[in-house]
Amino acid sequence: MTIDDFNAGFTEEPGYLDYGRVGPLSTAAAEEVLAFTQVLQRARHGSMDAFSEQDGRVRAAAAAVTGFTPEQIVFEPNTTTGIMHAMFGLTGGVLLSAEEFPSLPIGAVRAQEALHTVQPVWLETDHGKVTPGQIREQLEQNVAAVAVSLVDSRTGYLCDIEGIRQVIGDRLLVVDAIQGFGVVDAPWEAADVVVTGGQKWCRAGWGTGLLALSDRALERLTPVFSGFSATEEAEPWGHVPPPAPDARAYRIANPDPLAQARLAAALEEIAETGVAAINAAMAERVSRAIELADEYAIAVVSSRDEQERAGMVVLEPPAEQVTLLTASLHNHGVTATTRLGQVRLSIHSATSDETFEMLRAAFVSYSTAASY
Repeated sequence: MTIDDFNAGFTEEPGYLDYGRVGPLSTAAAEEVLAFTQVLQRARHGSMDAFSEQDGRVRAAAAAVTGFTPEQIVFEPNTTTGIMHAMFGLTGGVLLSAEEFPSLPIGAVRAQEALHTVQPVWLETDHGKVTPGQIREQLEQNVAAVAVSLVDSRTGYLCDIEGIRQVIGDRLLVVDAIQGFGVVDAPWEAADVVVTGGQKWCRAGWGTGLLALSDRALERLTPVFSGFSATEEAEPWGHVPPPAPDARAYRIANPDPLAQARLAAALEEIAETGVAAINAAMAERVSRAIELADEYAIAVVSSRDEQERAGMVVLEPPAEQVTLLTASLHNHGVTATTRLGQVRLSIHSATSDETFEMLRAAFVSYSTAASY
């Protein structure tokens, strides 16, 4: 599949720059869920077996994107569920920033409060950036794991997980990948735990996600939330068997096969196109957005370095003009996120010329009004 074929699956209206919040469904995911909804609606004799096939399908699709094996991957309904599995399964200190998206620090604290087996160790960052150097300086003896976001949801900073792996040795590396999964060609082999949802950059909709675990993670983590579907027996009546020896141990109940089909369809397209090709197309458009902001003297506070950015451009107008910029975007049909005095544009590989013209018109309107 070429990048043009992949981009043809974007059918949202022009002006959408909010993939960091949610990605509108891809054509492949939308068609998949419609087809399976009709199968479920009609329940034709013999048709229901297709649902049980989706678990293997989505794990194979995820394996093609991550390099993990299907046995190291388990479908999850969202990123946070996977993070909770990881945090509650840890023993020892976990080094992480309190400024990460709340799923990580809250997961660590909840595990500490409930089980007293994990201890959050709070990392001091460089203006929100988690770097290998800071981790090296703050790596205490009791730290058993390091947890980071692949891409910071506020700053757009792309974390150097390969560099982090080099400084932490054989400690576990837990990566919340949701803000770059599917568009960042990350070295997943450097991570022990990769957690993501499919509703953002993968465009697979809510209720989709995965947890990938290295052999080291499977050996060291405890599957605390391990339900009846997480054993090697289909239905363990009358006794309680141990959790499965692979990633299946981190299932709580039977997954939603329609959600699995959506995520599988999205990941199959990503694998066929190639994450590198998607990233290259996205990077060109990110640069274009930065140049447009520069043209209208709107401060860009996210990184300009292609090695430190993914799909987000973060703008920071003067505090008294945040509402003005937000209103200008809204009035010109541009969908973005305003948070904590900043405006975040989330750009994908198919962001169109028409969308950029709408963004330019919003910037013109803002710049004109701000000059008075």
